[in-house]
Amino acid sequence: MPNIRQVSQSFKDDVINAVQGKLAIINDSSIGTDLVAWKETQKILNEGVAAGSLFTNGIINTYSLVYTTTSGYFGGVLAPNGDIHFIPESANRGQKINAAGVVSTYTLVYTTSTGAYRGGVLAPNGDIHFISNSANRGQKISTAGVVSTTYTLVNTSGSYIGGVLSPNGDIHFIPFTATVGQKISSSGVVSTYALVYTITNAYQGGLLSPNGDIHFVPFSANIGQKISAAGVVSTYTLAYTTTSAYLGGVLAPNGDIYFIPYNANRGQVINKNSGMNFDMGTCLHSHFNKF
Repeated sequence: MPNIRQVSQSFKDDVINAVQGKLAIINDSSIGTDLVAWKETQKILNEGVAAGSLFTNGIINTYSLVYTTTSGYFGGVLAPNGDIHFIPESANRGQKINAAGVVSTYTLVYTTSTGAYRGGVLAPNGDIHFISNSANRGQKISTAGVVSTTYTLVNTSGSYIGGVLSPNGDIHFIPFTATVGQKISSSGVVSTYALVYTITNAYQGGLLSPNGDIHFVPFSANIGQKISAAGVVSTYTLAYTTTSAYLGGVLAPNGDIYFIPYNANRGQVINKNSGMNFDMGTCLHSHFNKF
């Protein structure tokens, strides 16, 4: 039998095409007018239908949790070592999935059944900070997986849902019922700042745009609000508002920010507020996990 390297490329192509078929790529109309092109395309379509599933195992699957409870966790964050940490809302213990898919629990320093934290953010040093909802103190997990002693928050009179890492390393909490902004600096200092607009159930989640602005996602707010890279808070008009409109958002590689509809009957997007774009690697980077 001749070595495959000695067989002409045209012969190999003919064999492959005979078995797998070949799509007509000259133009779409050739499929309707060229019988040979259609038969080749039909072969590929039929093979796909007969295969049923691309993989031996189904793509959708479930896995067992070590601990479950009502309203247990709210959001999650990917750690540098590949662990996925659930953010405890009413859970009385932490829970994570490692890179091998093994689920385990660990002890938390502080818990409450009234909705402790909602969302988390990965800091530049690898710590995962929980965003306080009804918690009266902060809590974080180090890169080594150690849950630290809790730290004091400046404001505990209102709740926050979700957080965003700014370019200078500050982690901003997104105000839900809180009347002031709150952030943790890269050195771990907690401070507050004035907001231009506040309302009950205002925002849930936020996004970092390529120009460094952090946009709050409007839940029941009827005005947009953002924080610039320099820390300046400002507002802007939204195209559509309603009660419980959007919950969370996604940054596209071209710089557009899409709000995710909750009760909204239409989508809303902030189009390219900067001439710069994030590349796909930046958009998918673990440091930009956010709710």
